[in-house]
Amino acid sequence: QVQLVESGGGLVHTGGSLRLSCAASARTFSTYTMGWFRQAPGKEREFVAAMHWSGGSIYYADSVKGRFTISRDNAKNTVYLQMNSLKPEDTAVYYCAAARTVTQGLGITRLGEYDYWGQGTQVTVSS
Repeated sequence: QVQLVESGGGLVHTGGSLRLSCAASARTFSTYTMGWFRQAPGKEREFVAAMHWSGGSIYYADSVKGRFTISRDNAKNTVYLQMNSLKPEDTAVYYCAAARTVTQGLGITRLGEYDYWGQGTQVTVSS
């Protein structure tokens, strides 16, 4: 069983920045594809960013492209989401997710691809 714990959420003004962290318990963290998803009030959970375990495929939702950056530190079993130029529409609960070794491609942007999920961390962007 893989445990994922997100941190780094909070309240920030429009234009501000936050860095989310997701710490994983997996001993074989480097073999897991990692993704970030978010869910705003009244909306379905949506894809934000993902990185294939090999680093060969990185994807971002159009709504965050150019503002958010996903990265990972395998030595620390941690994946990050750097969020810059935050907007009120970025307000949501952000979830970290991990998938067992999968094929590279757009499949890693799909919720159903992921096997493990964190508890979520709240990000609120005020006007």
